[in-house]
Amino acid sequence: MSGHEGPSGAAEWFDSPLGQYLLQREQSYFDHVVAHVFGFNALQLGLPGVDLLRASRIPLRARVCRTPAGTLRADFRDLPVASNSADLVLLPHTLEYTGSPHEILREVARVLLPEGQAVIAGFNPWSLWGARRAFGSRRRYPWNGRFIALPRLKDWLALLGLEIAGGRMDCYVLPCATRKWLGRMAFLDAAGDRWWPIAGGVYFLQAVKRVRGMRIIMPKWTDRLVPAKSLAAAPKKVREHGDVVTARHGASGDR
Repeated sequence: MSGHEGPSGAAEWFDSPLGQYLLQREQSYFDHVVAHVFGFNALQLGLPGVDLLRASRIPLRARVCRTPAGTLRADFRDLPVASNSADLVLLPHTLEYTGSPHEILREVARVLLPEGQAVIAGFNPWSLWGARRAFGSRRRYPWNGRFIALPRLKDWLALLGLEIAGGRMDCYVLPCATRKWLGRMAFLDAAGDRWWPIAGGVYFLQAVKRVRGMRIIMPKWTDRLVPAKSLAAAPKKVREHGDVVTARHGASGDR
């Protein structure tokens, strides 16, 4: 598939059998995830030639890119998007091909609404794909990227208030170049989650922006907490002489 604007050599690689295999697996995952996220605004940062938001029900969907190939041209580190306005942000292999992944994640956390979601796809350095990069040539895409280990990425997300809500590993086959060998090793994808779940060539993460609130608990005042008033008996005021005599006779009779 042509039109995959991105890092140098990305378009050619995605047209290869291995690139097509990866794209098919990732498209299936994104289709499933975005269909269950609701809201008004969704962004895809990178790979504008692939519509990873095609299954989304969100009305406003924009593919952001540094070139005119996207629907919105912008730098991922400085998005022309209001804070707390996006319900969903996709990052398909966006962090591996930049010198400032922290800045991009910080910008994603800024534009996301509380409870908004970020979905990330990244190459796993602890896999056969990572071994291919470590021991092979790093001059071509995708091996020229900086693969980010999953625990490190989780730490970065936690610092930004993005809580992991889901994810999985995928692409367990050897990163070979021919369609024939990819077909022969297709059984590895079915067995990968069971036998070597941390060795997938690609990982997916779903993160939710959490905003911790503070609730002020006011004391509940009731009448039971107010002490009852004790009333003292008041002496009767005598105004005339006759009243005094009557009072004295009454006191004598009591005795």
